[in-house]
Amino acid sequence: MFHHVTVLKEESVEGLHIKSDGVYVDCTMGGAGHSSLIASKLGPNGLLIALDQDDVALANAQTVLAPYGDRVSIVKSNFRELEMVLRSEPRAMKEGKPQVDGILFDLGVSSPQLDEGERGFSYHQDAELDMRMDRSTELTAKIIVNEWPADQIARILYEYGEEKFSRRIAAVIVEARSKKPIETTGELVELIKEGIPAAARRTGGHPAKRSFQALRIAVNDELGAFEEALEQSIRCLAPQGRIAVITFHSLEDRICKQFFTSQLEKCTCPPDFPMCVCTKSGTLKLVTRKPIVASQEELDVNQRARSAKLRIAERL
Repeated sequence: MFHHVTVLKEESVEGLHIKSDGVYVDCTMGGAGHSSLIASKLGPNGLLIALDQDDVALANAQTVLAPYGDRVSIVKSNFRELEMVLRSEPRAMKEGKPQVDGILFDLGVSSPQLDEGERGFSYHQDAELDMRMDRSTELTAKIIVNEWPADQIARILYEYGEEKFSRRIAAVIVEARSKKPIETTGELVELIKEGIPAAARRTGGHPAKRSFQALRIAVNDELGAFEEALEQSIRCLAPQGRIAVITFHSLEDRICKQFFTSQLEKCTCPPDFPMCVCTKSGTLKLVTRKPIVASQEELDVNQRARSAKLRIAERL
C-alpha cells in the first residue's frame, strides 16, 4: 500500500497560482499528493508532467492519477533531467524551448520509502543497506560503507548530515569492516552509536538520524541533482511562471535560498544616482520573503512536517 502524507500541499499548490490551461511540473511525484491536487485544478487544455524515479511510486501514480487522463503525463526520470524531459513533451514547448507555468519540488523522502524496511532508508528497521531511490542505479549505501575510504565517509557524514562525530563514526566503520562486511542497517546503527559519545547519544533524537540522511544524500546525489534542476528550472519557466520548493533540512534550504537570492532583480546603480539607470538584470522575484512552515494542525497529524520549509519565487 502506497500511503503518502503530503507536506504543505495546499500552500505549495496555491503558491503556484494554477491556471486551468497551464503546464506544470511536479519534479517529485512520490505518493502523488501534490500531483493530484494540481491535476484537479486543470481544465482539458492543462497539463501536469509528474516525475519520479521510484518504480513503486510510478506504479501507484498510474492508478491515483488515472481519473485525469491525458492531463497528466507520468515520466520515470531524475529531476536533474528536467529540461530534457520537457523538450520531449510538445505541450511544454513554445518557440523552440520549454516554457512551463509552474515547477514544484518536494524534497522529502516519501513516507513509503521510509516505512518499507527493505529499502534500507530507515534506522528503525533492520534491512539490507541500500537507500537507492532508483533501484536500477549501481551505488548503494552498502558500497559506500564497505568500500569508501575513511576520510570520504567522514566527509559525507559531516557535509550532508552535519554530524560532528563524523571522523569517529568513520573510524569505527572502517575498523568493523576489516573483520567482516557491514550488511544491514541494524549493524550500521550499532556502529554509529559506538562512534558517538554516550552523553551525546542521550540528546537530539536518534543517534543514527544524521548519518543515515548523509548516506541517502550521497547514494542518490540529491544535492547535486537539486542544484542542476534549479538551474534548469529558471530556463524552463515562462514569464510569471512560479517555482515552489519544499525542503526538509538546512543543506537543501540553504541551496534554495542562495540560488533564489542570486537570481533576484537588483539595482546596481551607485547610491548617489538620482534615479535607476541600470537594467536590473535579475530573473526572479520572491513571492515569499520568509519560508512558509507547517501549521500546528498539520503538525498534529504529520510530525515529519516539522522541519519543512516552503519557498516560492516568480520568473520575471
